[in-house]
Amino acid sequence: MKKEKTTKRKGVIDFRASFPDEESAIKYYEKVRWGDNVVSPFDPTSKVYKCKDGRYKCKNTGKYFTYRTGTFFANSKLDFRDWLYAIIMIANRKNAISSYQLADDLDIPQKTAWYMLHRIRTAMAKENNQKLSGEVEIDETFVGGKNGNRHKDKKVKNSQGRSYKDKVPVFGILERGKYGNIFAKVVPNTQAKTLVPIVKKNVGVGSTVYTDGWSYKGLEKKYTQMSVDHSKKFYGMLLVTDDGEIIEVTTNRIENAWSIFKRTIKGTYIHVSKKYLQRYVDEFVFRFNTRKISKNDRIELLLQYAAA
Repeated sequence: MKKEKTTKRKGVIDFRASFPDEESAIKYYEKVRWGDNVVSPFDPTSKVYKCKDGRYKCKNTGKYFTYRTGTFFANSKLDFRDWLYAIIMIANRKNAISSYQLADDLDIPQKTAWYMLHRIRTAMAKENNQKLSGEVEIDETFVGGKNGNRHKDKKVKNSQGRSYKDKVPVFGILERGKYGNIFAKVVPNTQAKTLVPIVKKNVGVGSTVYTDGWSYKGLEKKYTQMSVDHSKKFYGMLLVTDDGEIIEVTTNRIENAWSIFKRTIKGTYIHVSKKYLQRYVDEFVFRFNTRKISKNDRIELLLQYAAA
C-alpha cells in the first residue's frame, strides 16, 4: 500500500518530540549561545535586563536585542523552530538535505527552504579556515557532468583530464591523522601560481606535502614535497627510513574525500551552479571536519557559528 503524502518522516517526529513548541527551541538556542548568563551583542561587558516579548536590554548602550540579533536568521519571519530543524538536518544527515525535502518537511515554499540552507552554509564556512600541518595531501577535483553522459550535440571537445572547459576546479588540502581536517576552495584554474599561495597560507611551514605528481613549484624551500604519478598508473608506495619510520606516499585520502563530496552532489543536490558551488564545498568541509564529534556537539557548534 502506498504511503500517504502527508506521512511525516522520522526526523520530523523526533524533532517535534524534542522541541514541541517555539519557546523550547528558543530556550535551547539561548543556552547554547550564552550559557547561564545572557551576553549583550553590543557590549559583552554590560549588564543585561530581561524585558517583555523575549527581548533584552543592554544597560551600557541602551539597545534592545533578542536571541536572533547578530545571527543569519535575524531578519527572517520564519519561526526559530523551523530554522533549528533545518540546522539539525543539514548538520547531521550523512548526505545532507535538499531544499525540496526541507520544504516538504516544513511545509514551506522551496525557494524559502533554498534560502534557509544557503544562510546556514554561510555559517558552515567558518569551519573552512583551518591551519593544517604535519603531513598533508593536496589535490584538485573538477565538478560538472561527465562528458560521456551528454548527448552528442552537447559534448565538449578536449575536456578530459585536467582540461576543465565544462567543469569547475576545486582545490583541497587534507591533513592526515584520525582527526585531520580538510580545507577546500573553488579556484579559477589549477596553475601553480594560483594554488601555491593557498598552500602557503593554509599549511604550516615544515610540513610534508603529498601531491599527485602535478608540479607545485614554489613549495620546495619551506616544505618537503613527495609525489605519486597517476599518469603512469602509479598510485602510491611505502618508504622505510633508516630509523624504521614508514612513509606512505599517496593522495588516496583526499581522493576518497572528493568521492564523498561528489556522491553528495550527485545523490542529493543533482546539480549545483558555479555561482554557489563554494557554499556546497563549505558544507562538505564542515561535515568532514566535525565527523569525530557527537551529533549534539556538531549542532551546537553550528549554532555558535550562526552568531560568531
